[in-house]
Amino acid sequence: MLAPPWIPVPPPAYGGIEEVVRLLCEGLSEHGHEVTLFAPPGSQSRAEVAVVLEEPYPDDIQKAQFEVDHVARAFAAIDAAANNGRRYDVIHDHTGHSALAMADRVGTPLVHTLHGPFNEAACRFYAQHGSKACIVAISQAQLDDAPPEMGGGRVVPNPIEVGEWPFRPDKDDYVLWIGRMSPDKGPHRAIAAAREAGVRLVLAGPVQPGQESFFAEDVEPHLGSDGVGYVGEADAEAKRGLYQGARALLMPIRWPEPFGLVMVEALASGTPVIAFSEGSAPEVVEDGRTGFVVDDEHAMAAAVGRLDEIDPADCRRSCEQRFSVKAVVRGYEDVYRAAASARAAAP
Repeated sequence: MLAPPWIPVPPPAYGGIEEVVRLLCEGLSEHGHEVTLFAPPGSQSRAEVAVVLEEPYPDDIQKAQFEVDHVARAFAAIDAAANNGRRYDVIHDHTGHSALAMADRVGTPLVHTLHGPFNEAACRFYAQHGSKACIVAISQAQLDDAPPEMGGGRVVPNPIEVGEWPFRPDKDDYVLWIGRMSPDKGPHRAIAAAREAGVRLVLAGPVQPGQESFFAEDVEPHLGSDGVGYVGEADAEAKRGLYQGARALLMPIRWPEPFGLVMVEALASGTPVIAFSEGSAPEVVEDGRTGFVVDDEHAMAAAVGRLDEIDPADCRRSCEQRFSVKAVVRGYEDVYRAAASARAAAP
C-alpha cells in the first residue's frame, strides 16, 4: 500500500486519502492479507509500516520533489524484496501521479486509485499513462469523465468504518451543511433552501485561504438570522454529534464530486442526505430510500418536507452494505486478483 508522502497514517486531523489508506490496511490485514504500508514517518497501522523518507511534508503537498523521492525509494524496496524471494503480488498506489507514470519501471503490477476529478490537465496525464496500471475510480461518475485513451477501469467506492459513527434514530430540529466554504460546495444555496423550508440550519467547515471574500459576502451576512448558525471547523467528535442530530445533510454542490465522504458519514449516522444531482451524488444517495436527489434549492426545500418518508435505519443499513470496510475490501480483492493475473499472463 503506497500512501502519499505528505501526512502520516492515520491523519492527525484532515486527511481524506490517508483515512482511506488506514481503513484499507486494517480491513485487508483483518481478512488475512500480508500488507506493507509505505507511508511517511509517524505512521501507524496493523499492516507492516515501511518508512522510506526522513520526515513527512504536510506543508509541501503536491510538490513533485517529495512525491517522486517517496515513490522511487518505495519502488526500490519493492524490487529488492522480489530479488530476495519476497515478491509482492500487487502495489496499491494512492499517490498523485509519480507511481502511475513510472508503473512500467517496476516489476510488480500496480493498482492506482483515482482520488480527484478529471480536469483538462488530468485527462492529458491519464491519456498518456493510465494504461500502465489497473485504474480504480471511486464512483462511476468519476470514471465516466476519464479519457478513452486510459482504457477504462473499475469502480470501488471509498470505505467507512460504520461502527465508528454512532447511530441515532431520533433527530433534532436542524438540517446540516458541512464542507469547505467555497461556492462549488454551496453553503449559500443551503441557506436559501433551509430558509424556504423554514428549518434551522447549522453550517460547519473551514474558511480556507482564498475563500475569505466568498464567506464574508455570501455566508456571513446571513448568520444569526432565520435560524442560520455557523460552528466553525468541527473536529472529529463534534462532527459525529452534528451528523447524529441532524434531520438531514444538505449537499447543494455544483461540481463533479468524485465521491463525497460527508454523504457516507451522514448515512452511517442514520441521517438522510438531500443532494443536487452532480457527480457521484446519485450513486451514493438512493433516492427515496436514504434521501433525495434534487435539481435546485426549491426542490431541496420541498424535500425537507418529505424527510418523514426516510427511515434512519435504512440509511445505516445501506451504508453498511455498500461502503463498509468489508464491502470495499471485497471489491479490491477482485481488483488485485485481476491485476496480478493480467501481469502473469503478459508476454
